[in-house]
Amino acid sequence: MYTLHKIKSIFYITILFLTLSCTAQTEQPNILLILCDDLGYADVGFNGSKDIITPNMDKLAKNGIIFTSAYNAHSFCGPSRAGLITGRYPHEFGTPFNLHSNSSEKNEDNMGVPLKETYISNVLQNAGYYTSALGKWHLGAAPKFHPNQRGFDNFYGFLGGGHNYFPNQYRKTYLQQLQAGKKEIRDYILPLEHNNKEVKETEYITDALSREAVNDIKIAAAKKQPFFMYLAYNAPHVPLEAKEEDKKIFSSIKDKDRKTYAAMVYAVDRGVGKIVNALKETKQLENTLIVFFSDNGGNFDHGASNYPLKGTKGDAWEGGYRTPMFFHWPNKIKSGQQFDHPVSTLDLYPTFANIAKAKIPEGKKLSGKNIIPYLDKDNPPHKDDLIFCMRYRHGYADVGARQGDWKITRMGNEPWRLVNITNDIGEKKNLSGKYPEKLNKMVSEMKKKTENFIEPLWYYSAKDEELWNDGRMPQFNETFEVSKLISKPTKN
Repeated sequence: MYTLHKIKSIFYITILFLTLSCTAQTEQPNILLILCDDLGYADVGFNGSKDIITPNMDKLAKNGIIFTSAYNAHSFCGPSRAGLITGRYPHEFGTPFNLHSNSSEKNEDNMGVPLKETYISNVLQNAGYYTSALGKWHLGAAPKFHPNQRGFDNFYGFLGGGHNYFPNQYRKTYLQQLQAGKKEIRDYILPLEHNNKEVKETEYITDALSREAVNDIKIAAAKKQPFFMYLAYNAPHVPLEAKEEDKKIFSSIKDKDRKTYAAMVYAVDRGVGKIVNALKETKQLENTLIVFFSDNGGNFDHGASNYPLKGTKGDAWEGGYRTPMFFHWPNKIKSGQQFDHPVSTLDLYPTFANIAKAKIPEGKKLSGKNIIPYLDKDNPPHKDDLIFCMRYRHGYADVGARQGDWKITRMGNEPWRLVNITNDIGEKKNLSGKYPEKLNKMVSEMKKKTENFIEPLWYYSAKDEELWNDGRMPQFNETFEVSKLISKPTKN
């Protein structure tokens, strides 16, 4: 039988335990990852845009740290996202190609990022985070690849690689095709879903995703849990569709595509403003790391600008995989900083795990590193590392790889190029003939990286699969041949 003294002791111990638990929990910051789709390097105010206004993002960037040399793991969205969420280059686990539409009906066994790859969402969920994925997925549509099976408590969005923006338009087409008995309907017009249940969305998709983000912020606050939110807008990816009131803001832009594109980016910025307000209302802004970037370079055939970078989405030039990016975290990152050293979106996995005090599974391979300790000291986190992009083509590979101030690039069957990317951001002056030893060394290091690459689990086209099976892809020996392919240095 308990005495009054024992009861009091148990009571105080319990209160102490709960207090320590709450304290430990509040030490874990919220992590809000905001991802745009096909956003150009020069298409946000904080990165130099002259015609697209993004006041809410600019304010966050100004009060945080802007990364001028941030790189994705690939120049296309599917492989880029796979790299981001696994912390590894997609070539290392067989996902260097985009998934097809409706992939769940085509091959459930391999049409998605392998289950053996632990997502950052799994790691944070196990560390006590409320986790949500909103918007575009594109990492596998079969049930076993679903966000709710990969570490996300909540999912609202679509599983494919893109979506139309106006529900009153795409739903009509969807119902017509459904009633006509069409077996395969393009995922761009499928209904959105909430945790495996079809929903009838009524808002412009970008606004809808912002709305859901605000809801999840409030849910996490009510739960008194730290949250990890993966907010993956599909804007400004095609189709180019914007609200008329947003397009009117950019009436001075004469090019039709550019005007619509600008309005789509502005809608994202409007959503960011609402999200920040929700964080303030729930008193969570100070303890929230907000990360913003794009999944790959902008598509200059559809309104984007990557100035002053060379190239476009899909390229191994800088414009293909270098992204505008900022961190905002009042408790830890002082405002007004600019970080010019190269970083990779692959660094986000170990960075998030570290600040969340989360345990990374033993044996989990990672390609990046925790970059927080380098920021205040302005030290290069990848002083001697290669940060690269490789895109398999028909019979060859496009390759871009940066190491400090230097970058090597080979596009198609053209000779390798070497540039000092710090001094020549537009990749205009080819120095391969002037510094052949530097070129050879970097190409050799890049070739060594491919030793960890495996055969793709799927291919973007039947032609790609045929070439791979016939030994005409990826043809690394030809790709990394240098001796006969050194160009003379250019004069300008």
